[in-house]
Amino acid sequence: MKTPISITAISSISPLGVDPKTIWSNYQNQEHCISHKTFNNTSALTAALTAELTKAGQQQIELLRQENSKYKSLDNSVLYAMYAAREAVKFAGWSSDDNFGINIGSSRGATELFETYYSEFSKNNQSHPLSSPTTTLGNISSWVAHDLNSKGPEISHSITCSTALHAMLNGIAWINSGMSDKFLVGGSEASLTSFTVAQMQALKIYAQQEKHEDHYPCQALNLDKKQNTMILGEAAAMACLEQGKLDNALAVIKGFGYATELLEHNASLSTDAVCFQKSMEMALDGFDKNNIDIIVTHTPGTISGDLAEFKAIEKVFCNKIPSLTTNKWKVGHSLGASGLLSIEMAILMLQHQTFIPVPFIKNEQPNRIQNILVNAVGFGGNAVSILLSK
Repeated sequence: MKTPISITAISSISPLGVDPKTIWSNYQNQEHCISHKTFNNTSALTAALTAELTKAGQQQIELLRQENSKYKSLDNSVLYAMYAAREAVKFAGWSSDDNFGINIGSSRGATELFETYYSEFSKNNQSHPLSSPTTTLGNISSWVAHDLNSKGPEISHSITCSTALHAMLNGIAWINSGMSDKFLVGGSEASLTSFTVAQMQALKIYAQQEKHEDHYPCQALNLDKKQNTMILGEAAAMACLEQGKLDNALAVIKGFGYATELLEHNASLSTDAVCFQKSMEMALDGFDKNNIDIIVTHTPGTISGDLAEFKAIEKVFCNKIPSLTTNKWKVGHSLGASGLLSIEMAILMLQHQTFIPVPFIKNEQPNRIQNILVNAVGFGGNAVSILLSK
């Protein structure tokens, strides 16, 4: 990157909590946030392993819903994004007078609300008046812009599980182009519905309820697992980007990379994840690979996906592989929000100079924590890698 980009704030709402102190505390223990969720709206599926918001998070969303009568008709994906966006902007010290842009993505969008409206339509053959405007992907960024009273551009997109990091790429591009000074970027996902889980189960990648290995249902980064263990989680995470290396930066973006590869299967990468090889090499252009201390992997907990990313890391880093970690064993896979949750995890490690390990794999602790590479990829082989420095 010719000009560094500072991350001056980051905020999230997830199964880890709603504030930095609680989130960091929950990263320090070896307990996961995964539990059984019962679905009442279908006889085809009664329960599944999922990672839900904490009670504190659910209370914050309910308060937000009651704050404005218009918010009662919005999907949780919008409300999660609103909460995280408010907190991020407040921490960064931005106001509505600042000309900042917004790019918030989601893999699924207003999943629960869409399913509710469609169910009503199936019964009555009549659609609710708000069914269209409250279920578009653009609904998330638009409502966040409305809530923050922002004046800059607002963009939404879905690039499956790499959505949030693509939002970060867009923010970097807008700032470097001179079209905007600041950008709020992130992802939001509220996809814990019976139909969404059923879709993942149909792909044969979802964890089976009573057949997981040892104490941890999601075995992300365990390269010896014998079955797929992906589990859905819900979350939203936002970051405030500003041009230059600022004194109040939580971390500095030193590099970025992206790539897309031809599909070998609808839900998997090539066996050595060519897209990840290209995105990591691009992010590391001109940077000494020996100085990368940690990689926060995408590793969703599937046999082929986890192994393919590891093989890509081996090819890029050869004999000196950095310490590897992920948070999906703890919070599940939040699809379009997952990349920004990984960015938050990386920033917390940089701030506290403490490595967050995966408890069921052997991993060397880094001697220092100065540079962290964060990976994400989604259906379609669209990989993104972001290089963060202290």
